[in-house]
Amino acid sequence: MQLKNKTALVTGSTSGIGLGIARAFAQEGANVILNGFGDAAEIESIRAGIERDFGVKARYDGADMSKAEAIEAMMTKALAEFATIDVLVNNAGIQHVAPIEEFPLAKWDAIIAINLSAAFHTIRLALPAMKARKSGRIINVASAHALVASPFKSAYVAAKHGIAGLTKTVALEGAEHGVTANAICPGYVLTPLVEKQIPDTARARGITEAAVVRDVLLAAQPTKQFVTVEQVAALAVYLANDAAGSTTGAIIPIDGGWTAH
Repeated sequence: MQLKNKTALVTGSTSGIGLGIARAFAQEGANVILNGFGDAAEIESIRAGIERDFGVKARYDGADMSKAEAIEAMMTKALAEFATIDVLVNNAGIQHVAPIEEFPLAKWDAIIAINLSAAFHTIRLALPAMKARKSGRIINVASAHALVASPFKSAYVAAKHGIAGLTKTVALEGAEHGVTANAICPGYVLTPLVEKQIPDTARARGITEAAVVRDVLLAAQPTKQFVTVEQVAALAVYLANDAAGSTTGAIIPIDGGWTAH
């Protein structure tokens, strides 16, 4: 098992890509700290299931990733129990679709806070222990929208482009300390986040939901297939292990060819 006795914290991991990554890490022997919103009983079932299925420690912290003080409390608690976070995955994200002149200010602020600023806070708090141990892996789940833009997603695209720049900066700062930082840039994955934006995009563009899937989402991906959670998780596992020690500052598309255009 590649990550045995390591500890991984994955934000936004109660569903979708984040949960897939957390489970993949646990399968490789890592203790995992879950984070995210959802039904308390369902989350506890997920947490207990990871411990049962993989024989690792699984914790849950419901920190609101839009609030710096909540993030700091989560990180302090995690470091108190595990001493270091060996693998930090910044995955938490929200989306809103609207023309920029109609974009709600509160939505802009929330997207920037959760999709970009939260990663800054977790990284700044995890990095000292990583540097002290001369070992650490920071994986930011960005998006193809870290590399290209789409209309009606100004805040999301801005945040994901910001994540790409943050990743490169952290990679340079950690390079002599055994700490790598990389960004995974998935294309469209059929997660709850994507499913939720299909009707919003349909309304914004004045087309049917089926047309959104065919002509908007998968139109960008030459494979004409959704990227799978398992494919993203497998890449995260690679970046978290020793074989990826020389891979840092990379902004890696996993997008069915979208950004090859």
